[in-house]
Amino acid sequence: NWLRDYLYIPLGGNRRGPSRTYANLAMVMLLGGLWHGAAWTFVAWGALHGTALAVERALGKQSLYDRLPRPVRVTITFLVVAIGWVFFRSNSLSNAGDFLRSLAGVTTSVPGNSLLSGMTHQPWLLGWLLVAAIVTWTAPQSWDWTRRITISRAAVLVGLFWISLLLLTTQSFNPFIYFI
Repeated sequence: NWLRDYLYIPLGGNRRGPSRTYANLAMVMLLGGLWHGAAWTFVAWGALHGTALAVERALGKQSLYDRLPRPVRVTITFLVVAIGWVFFRSNSLSNAGDFLRSLAGVTTSVPGNSLLSGMTHQPWLLGWLLVAAIVTWTAPQSWDWTRRITISRAAVLVGLFWISLLLLTTQSFNPFIYFI
């Protein structure tokens, strides 16, 4: 709500016509990117999200996109956001480009470049990914089931917590990404 209340609405929101609405959406996301850090990668992250929001608004509710099946729309949204995270976590635009080309199979210049390389060394991760996808897709509200905690559900949560903790503690150090 902060972005809406303190950036989008003061810029004019959607009250000054469609072109201004699209520009305001893009500007808010660009500023959101800069808020994360003074680097071109954060600007690219914000620009990608701003462009996606503006395109979605421009297409409107009766567009071809809205007539696509829900799983296809969810997949498109996921891919846009996932590509955005590549820019967010990269050290430079060049590194982001290398990584994206590697994911697309265009180059092999990035170590560990295979999108599924982790799955070949730890195939059980694919099983966990499938379980997470099923839970996410089938739960009407992902947190609803936590309101009715039973012994078996509590045991599942505790088990998942310990598995997550073990996985996190056995991996290498990941520094905090924000400036001090």
